Amino acid sequence: MSERQGSGAATGNIKTPAGQDTSKTDVPEDFDIDMGDPETEKAAVAIQSQFRKFQKKKTEKS
Repeated sequence: MSERQGSGAATGNIKTPAGQDTSKTDVPEDFDIDMGDPETEKAAVAIQSQFRKFQKKKTEKS
């Protein structure tokens, strides 16, 4: 069986309490992504499409 890596508390990713310095993160300052690349645009459209489907399904449940 393959294991999937979870998110949130299971992997140690927790929200910091208010007032703590969050300037030290693992997110890089610069992104090396060519926003004009057709492959990047295709990927963005695919991600947005899936997210819209997710939102629609979520609102239909409620």
